[in-house]
Amino acid sequence: MMLLAQTAPQEAPEIIVPGPARPSAQTPATMVVEPVAMFVAACDTDGDGITTRSELQECVARSFAAIDTGHTGTMRYFAFADWALRYLGDRNALPSPFDVDKDGDNQVTLAELQTQFSKLYSRFNRDGQDGISRAELLTFKTGPIDANGPTRPGIPKKKDGKPADADKPKPDRP
Repeated sequence: MMLLAQTAPQEAPEIIVPGPARPSAQTPATMVVEPVAMFVAACDTDGDGITTRSELQECVARSFAAIDTGHTGTMRYFAFADWALRYLGDRNALPSPFDVDKDGDNQVTLAELQTQFSKLYSRFNRDGQDGISRAELLTFKTGPIDANGPTRPGIPKKKDGKPADADKPKPDRP
């Protein structure tokens, strides 16, 4: 009992429970991938990181057949929206059926879709070699953009969307 009386009471260790992290602006992406570019990358059937023209043509044909379950050889615009949702991630992703339907008959044929992807292949194939690399599918952004155009981080905006200091006179420069 004497031993207990001689020891000083020990304080409980301090326990710190951190709160949730404060939200902060995400660093703007400098590289993005268009939905159609993701589709092109997914068409790389042999997994070598390069999508060849023949791989793309076969992939487009497979994707068309998956939606054309009635084997009509055409997709009306609603079916094209289903195709875009399944393969591009959103019903409104580009290319739109209006871009693809060149004869204006309100339906997309496999030939029209193949023609559109042939144009896209040429656009993405920047180095001119056979096949499109993942690097060629990237799009580079130069800065953050909102509905009013390019933004400058850290500058508050007024209700009209202009920077708060936009009305201040600019100093004369020598």
